[in-house]
Amino acid sequence: MADVLPLVEARLRTALGEPDARAAVTFLGTDRIEVLRFQQGGIARYASLGMSAHPMTDPTAVVADPVKGPRAELVLSVRSGVADTDKVLRPLAVLAASPQVEGLVVAPGASLDVGEPLWSGAPFTSVLVAEPGGLVEDLELDEPLDPVRFLPLLPMTPNEAAWKRVHGAQALQERWLNHGTDLRDPSRKSVTLE
Repeated sequence: MADVLPLVEARLRTALGEPDARAAVTFLGTDRIEVLRFQQGGIARYASLGMSAHPMTDPTAVVADPVKGPRAELVLSVRSGVADTDKVLRPLAVLAASPQVEGLVVAPGASLDVGEPLWSGAPFTSVLVAEPGGLVEDLELDEPLDPVRFLPLLPMTPNEAAWKRVHGAQALQERWLNHGTDLRDPSRKSVTLE
């Protein structure tokens, strides 16, 4: 069976261009997670590489299936030059390692929290996992492997995260849309939640 990660990196390069920086983080008991940075115009895109090496497993499963199960990588897009967003490398690697470390299945609509600002001075400690397929197309793999999905991450303020827990991901996304929220602004304020 082919190693998935070279195929994933090739898909990222096809969609986003050549990375201009990369960093690697290894957590005790996990495989290495890399984070690649791509600059596109005034947007910095950070993509994980390593999360999809193994399928995510339902934490209630008695035995983890080494082949079947959802696979994903995370992609965060922010405006360049507004804040020191390169500090997001470690938090993004932490989120990408969460399926291995905590047995999470990361899927659209989920909230992921790192418990500290995503980068120095960031008003965000968590992200909303959005629907894949827009920026980077799914990567189909040979049967019986599930495709790799590239999940966009939308930074949330603590107030937005609390509101989302009560009202749901769809309601929060509609609120952002209705208020014209620039989700790529690394220093944006919380959307009006009244």
